[in-house]
Amino acid sequence: MKSVSHTMTQPVFFIPHGGGPCFFMDWQPADTWQGMADFLRSIDSRLPAPPKAIVVISAHWQDTNFSVTTSAQPELIYDYYGFPQHTYALTYPVKGAPNLAASISDRLSRAGLDNTLNPTRGLDHGVFIPLKVMFPNADIPIVQLSLRHDLDPEAHLLAGQALASLRQEGVLIIASGMSFHNMRGYGNENFTAPSERFDAWLSATMQQPRDARFAALNNWEHAPDAHIVHPAGEAEHLLPLMVAVGAAGEDTAHKIYSEQVLKTQISAWQFG
Repeated sequence: MKSVSHTMTQPVFFIPHGGGPCFFMDWQPADTWQGMADFLRSIDSRLPAPPKAIVVISAHWQDTNFSVTTSAQPELIYDYYGFPQHTYALTYPVKGAPNLAASISDRLSRAGLDNTLNPTRGLDHGVFIPLKVMFPNADIPIVQLSLRHDLDPEAHLLAGQALASLRQEGVLIIASGMSFHNMRGYGNENFTAPSERFDAWLSATMQQPRDARFAALNNWEHAPDAHIVHPAGEAEHLLPLMVAVGAAGEDTAHKIYSEQVLKTQISAWQFG
């Protein structure tokens, strides 16, 4: 990564965060998550400068309104179950950014989006697991933004728009989810073709101009195999993408990772 000014405009990413603490445990076959981990490690080299801070939108936090973490020393939330004991001792001693959190809240409010500042919420595994791979030194402050529990696509696109100008201030925006997320489908070859068809639709959608991209994502439920890939009422792993696209504006989308993992197609995009 180039050593230049923090105020260079940062890109926006939609990344997959894997399954629980998958990058920090043994798996069968052993290389199941290797490609995804290698991709996450490559993010640092894609940045124009070290970020001043990172805003992460994780699939694993939904609230009535958009909520923002304000803790200066956020704890970790080990919100995964049935994994090896050592994965509940993982650490990521990153700092928060209360001033940035207040700025995010103000921007959301000015966009007409009700929101809450949360001083006690920690960072869930959709944040600290991929960030521990991407930025292992834990030296870039992090603020987490929740999803809204109604999973309304338009609201999340608007939230991304509200945050877009942070990029010019050297803040990196990362949307952490999964382009395929149906727990019954992982490892099941019957879900391979539906995952590929939905991925092709997403890929085509990302290449459209901003307004067409917004319109398509606002109606994502009509995409091929949408409710197989993201079952009805369980689209929380897709919704971070809406925030990323909102923050991206007119920026071109680059598909920077795509791989079959557990017999399902998983992809990631960079904007800007």
